[in-house]
Amino acid sequence: MKNSEIKGLSQEELVAKIAEEKQNLVKLKFAHTISAIENPNRIKAVRKGIARLNTELTQLKAQSATETK
Repeated sequence: MKNSEIKGLSQEELVAKIAEEKQNLVKLKFAHTISAIENPNRIKAVRKGIARLNTELTQLKAQSATETK
């Protein structure tokens, strides 16, 4: 997911996407444990995607906190 797409999401959408990506990461890790997946770099890419989503969620929360003051 591109950063421009991530920035367009609301807080609820970000939370849902993070949960979805975490489930995807668990499935990838499990598949890799059972038998080596074709491209193990996908695990790394999913982890980075989750980090990007979490960063944007944190920024949105901080932004909404400053707006309410």
